[in-house]
Amino acid sequence: MERSALQALQAPLKEQYKDKPDAAVWTLKADGTLGEEEVSCSVETGRALVEAGLHEATGGTGMLACSGDMLLQALVACAGVTLRAVATSLDIPVRGGTVHAEGDLDFRGTLGVSKEARVGFTAVRLRFDLDTDATEEQLATLLKLTERFCVVYQNLANSPALTATIN
Repeated sequence: MERSALQALQAPLKEQYKDKPDAAVWTLKADGTLGEEEVSCSVETGRALVEAGLHEATGGTGMLACSGDMLLQALVACAGVTLRAVATSLDIPVRGGTVHAEGDLDFRGTLGVSKEARVGFTAVRLRFDLDTDATEEQLATLLKLTERFCVVYQNLANSPALTATIN
């Protein structure tokens, strides 16, 4: 996408959100259905139905999607889109590349084996391998702004208020 095309798409939205801040507040949703026979949950992604289940390290077969993998996949997708948008907006030349995320989990926490073991990722690493002639300064700016504007990255870095209920 050309810089002008991205600006043309976003300019009216930015103007609207400046004039009417409430218009910028959306509630995103995800829905799932609990599995009836297997320890699983089917999630509608808008493009496909994904069935998530136990990771192999917690007794799963490895045939169902792992929600930890899905979180990393969401990070990769969001960071990749954000990087592309930032590069386009700033005219930083990026011909292509790949985005990688990996995270470390100690499954003793989620299985209740150790109260000292954290439930969840202990570390997440995000890496971009880019085909670019950008300068070191441009790359530093690209990374800084990608971190700043990537929704999933920011949610991992700065946890939002979170509640859970059972109806």
